[in-house]
Amino acid sequence: MYQPLADLLRPTNLDEVYGQEHILGKGAVLRRLIESGKVPNMIFYGPSGTGKTTVANIIAKQTNRTLYTLNATTASTSDIKNIVAQLDTFLAPNGVLLYLDEIQSFNKKQQQSLLEYIENGKITLIASTTENPYFYVFNAILSRSTIFEFKQIDAKAALQAIHRAVRHLEERTGLTAQPEPGALEYIAGACGGDIRKALNAVEVLFSAGVPEGEILPLTLADAKVVTQKSALRADRDGDNYYDLLSALQKSIRGSDPDAACHYLARLLEAGQMQSACRRLMVIAAEDVGLAFPQIIPIVNAAVDMALKLGMPEARIPLGDVAVLMATSPKSNSGHIALDAALADVRKGKGGDFPRHLQNVHADTYTMEREQGYLYPHDFPNHWVRQQYLPDALVGTRYYDYGSNKLEQAAKAYWDAIKKP
Repeated sequence: MYQPLADLLRPTNLDEVYGQEHILGKGAVLRRLIESGKVPNMIFYGPSGTGKTTVANIIAKQTNRTLYTLNATTASTSDIKNIVAQLDTFLAPNGVLLYLDEIQSFNKKQQQSLLEYIENGKITLIASTTENPYFYVFNAILSRSTIFEFKQIDAKAALQAIHRAVRHLEERTGLTAQPEPGALEYIAGACGGDIRKALNAVEVLFSAGVPEGEILPLTLADAKVVTQKSALRADRDGDNYYDLLSALQKSIRGSDPDAACHYLARLLEAGQMQSACRRLMVIAAEDVGLAFPQIIPIVNAAVDMALKLGMPEARIPLGDVAVLMATSPKSNSGHIALDAALADVRKGKGGDFPRHLQNVHADTYTMEREQGYLYPHDFPNHWVRQQYLPDALVGTRYYDYGSNKLEQAAKAYWDAIKKP
């Protein structure tokens, strides 16, 4: 019976788990818990292929607990009842270790059906999720569990797993692999931190290879073919999608054009061009803003061009504006001023409009009374001193000029005109 290489090489002890040193390294908290044999209810949170299921299997083995595995996308409450029925029997003399994959797919009632048994210790729950547990797991489960985050595997750790897979396949096939320079490194970098995908790619590479005697060439071209673009993490329903958008905006805000290009490239390569376009338009107004207000129509035009062109040509105008914004002066003074005004409005601050700001047509047609409005264009420099804020807010200041050249020039201009 065929067994995928990723399952065949699944680590059997903690030392064989790649890339989770922060929780499984020597002296790390999760490792100490496992070695003590006193394992609490836990939630493993992190991307696919980072070792969550593997660690659950190792825990079951090291603590001599009967392991039951359920996937919440297909399991039901009756599956939980079947497991509960085996408690205190010879099938589960030391209690049950339940590994519940994709716990976010269980509704509240299903999750609550576990509470009684995880509280009395008869079931030790290890739940895993690729989504943020604080958003997708109910509080009753969260409060009884310890959360451990599994991080995306870096290329260095992935390469170690790939070399191990190559050695195994060499022993199994009797062939000596001869990787073209950069081939295995390409798989390690392109797997998106998913060890399972990396090992699957190695297995396909071996199966598709054409032996030359006892030598099996592994080419970079083949590595690029077998490593699918889907390894890129930009799932619209996942945290990583929003992390990518956040990283793009913070890189441009931080004036780092290299990082901006990197995160924009990841979004485009993952097929998220429209999301990238929307975020670039937000950045233009939120982060560059009044320091270079011409950026708003520039980005709008570039986005319009990108949407008309489609990929791959769309990358050209989008790359231009990403670099332009990253290297532009920055100001958030405009939207900060509006946010402060919104806060006052939501608190009910305000009151009646000053009489001279009210609709002039009411006076024209009803002849009620004089409005008293002073028309600024009739005065020198197109400005005249008069009240604009409601009486209750007179003297309130929302806008502070930014320190950039453009806003400081505007400040100097108006300071000169408005001087007492």
